[in-house]
Amino acid sequence: MAAYTTTLGDVEMGLEDRTVVLVEKKSCTGQIWKASGALLIVALCLGGVLLFAWCWNGRPEIMMQSGQTEAQIKEDTSKKTDPHYTLSRISSKAKAAIHLEGTYNDESSENELEWRNDQGQAFAQGGFQLVKNQIVIPQTGLYFVYSQASFRVSCSNGDEERAGKRLTPLSHRVSRYSDSIGGNASLMSAVRSVCQNTAKEDNTSGHGWYNAIYLGAVFQLNKGDKLWTETNQSPELETEEGETFFGAFAL
Repeated sequence: MAAYTTTLGDVEMGLEDRTVVLVEKKSCTGQIWKASGALLIVALCLGGVLLFAWCWNGRPEIMMQSGQTEAQIKEDTSKKTDPHYTLSRISSKAKAAIHLEGTYNDESSENELEWRNDQGQAFAQGGFQLVKNQIVIPQTGLYFVYSQASFRVSCSNGDEERAGKRLTPLSHRVSRYSDSIGGNASLMSAVRSVCQNTAKEDNTSGHGWYNAIYLGAVFQLNKGDKLWTETNQSPELETEEGETFFGAFAL
């Protein structure tokens, strides 16, 4: 936009002889506003492109995560609260670890709980070995040793008058053999009593008493030490996956 100013003529000259000259002055303000507007438009366009690109790349991931949450939230919650799942997950991340699942064979003459490293979530790594139903420690160090035995006991013995008076003890023990101590030693053990007082009432449903004994602690063990379990009432053991287990991992 152009601006015009009037120059003063010679006051001594007559009005007729006085010449008026119009001088055009260019304005910088308009050009500044035009440049600023152009820069603002470019900035807005660039921001829109970046926002679109961010939304396009992030949306599939968000949708996938929300879809997984809806489909797996119940399963993940139940697993995280299961001690068997927690122990097997922790031990699987250890350099040396073993996790065994228990089985029981009614036809076996030994009448004892058998440990397996080839079924369910069982595994062995880092030098651990299962030899003659015993865990062999690979190196000297600190280890977390754990075991659980689950029982379902039928309290009824066929005598209705004495059904409520029968008392059944359940015991589970983890033992150790070490050359350093020159023999066997009990690492940890526990005893539970079932079928007491209310056995007659519980057996009306035919399911009996359910009880689990869990053992777990940290021990200093030596290379070549052997660990095993001793459990009474073996025929009453629950041996489905995650019910009865035995393991250790290095710290």
